[in-house]
Amino acid sequence: MNETYAFIEAEKTTHGVAFLCRLLNMARSSFYAWQAAAKSRAARKAADEALAHEITVIHVASRHTYGVPRIHAELRRLGRAVNRKRVARVMREHGIQGVHRRRRRSLTRPDKKARPAPDLIGRDFTPSGRARSSSGTSPSSPQPRAGSTSAAGLTWPPARSSDTPWPTTTAPPSSSTP
Repeated sequence: MNETYAFIEAEKTTHGVAFLCRLLNMARSSFYAWQAAAKSRAARKAADEALAHEITVIHVASRHTYGVPRIHAELRRLGRAVNRKRVARVMREHGIQGVHRRRRRSLTRPDKKARPAPDLIGRDFTPSGRARSSSGTSPSSPQPRAGSTSAAGLTWPPARSSDTPWPTTTAPPSSSTP
């Protein structure tokens, strides 16, 4: 966008600002706002250059090891109130970087040409017979039949009526011993 505004600034002597803005499909007020903010942009750029000089001095004093967090802390210690993200941006723009820790290196690396160890026990892990089914039930517990009664006295499937919302239970036969 700045290039567009700079183009309008350069061409406004030959063509009108209104014509150029209409041609470039932008609002005239945005061009005038950009033009009015030129002094503040120049002041911010000068402040960033001064900050870059301070960052460079701290970075060289640390033997090029400090990164953004330590340089920011050092600037705060020196009494310079500056945002950490601004320090990061200025360092990035000027190519100033701290030292990174080395990547951990694995000391044991498998040999790509080595053949795997033989299976001396000879175990077979493939499922066989009924265990191969994927029904989700174990072979030892058969499915209940419709209308059967369990040991707890519950009927499967549960009988529903309008007055009893829960499954019906039947009482186990009582033994009448004297």
